[in-house]
Formats: sequence, structure tokens, C-alpha cells
Amino acid sequence: MQVHALEMDDFCEEEYSLIGIHSTLEDYKLAYLLNKNLNTRFYKAKEDLKFVIEEKKASFSIYNYENIEYDYEWFLITNSYRTENQSASNELLLTSETITYLIPEKKKVDFFLKICGDSDDDFVMKTVNRIKSIDNVITAYSIDKNTLKSKDFLIF
Repeated sequence: MQVHALEMDDFCEEEYSLIGIHSTLEDYKLAYLLNKNLNTRFYKAKEDLKFVIEEKKASFSIYNYENIEYDYEWFLITNSYRTENQSASNELLLTSETITYLIPEKKKVDFFLKICGDSDDDFVMKTVNRIKSIDNVITAYSIDKNTLKSKDFLIF
């Protein structure tokens, strides 16, 4: 009798493509422009992605889009969370800003576009080129998820 052993990775590996977007736009404005240029319908998720990273609470904005025709689910996720820290020193109020990243090894990426489902490279590259054509998008490119140390934060 043949025995087949399954590993946890057999169950946990989710098929998705990842696009990094560099932009100075606010999340809602980028979602609007993606809707306009990609014929998508991103909407703000009811809850943000919430994590405790290095003993700091962080909340990352997320937008969803479901394409039933092609069986894709897309997520637009911010990569940074900013908090202001205030401290009083000799009657002066000092303010500093702390930035926490969802994917720390990609600190320069402002947004991630996660396309769940089995999408081919040609489709991803066409999507990247359409994103690049949006005003105020500095650049966009495909990211190999296997090179990320923190890719577990993208599983939700």
C-alpha cells in the first residue's frame, strides 16, 4: 500500500500574483484611478489589516475587488502605517512619527496589488503597464512573492 505524506505547505500555499506600486496618492484616490483605468470596482474593506509588528500595533488600509467572470479576487493594500508619538520635555511638546511596514524588505513600495487566482504572466504585465500609465503613479512592477521574507502578512 502506497502512503503519501502531505506537508503543511501543501495546504497553505495560495496562488496569487503581486504588483508593487510607487505613488504619492492617497489610498482612496489610487483605488478610484485603478477603477477608472482597469475597469475594476475596488471598494474599501469593512476592516483594515491589523497586526502587531515588533510590539507595535499597525493597521493597513485594504480595498477589495472581485471579478466573478475570471474568478479573480484583487486586493489593494497599503504598505505603511504612520503613528505620531508625542512627548513633553521642559514644557515643549515634541512630536515624532513612526512608520511600520507591512513588508519591511520593500519599504519603498507604497501599495501592493494582490491578484488571487492563477493568472498568467502576460495578464500581470498588461495590468502593470496600465497602472504605469496612471498620472501620479511613479512606477509599478511585478514582485516574485517567493523572494519575500514577510510574505505571510499577505495571506488573509
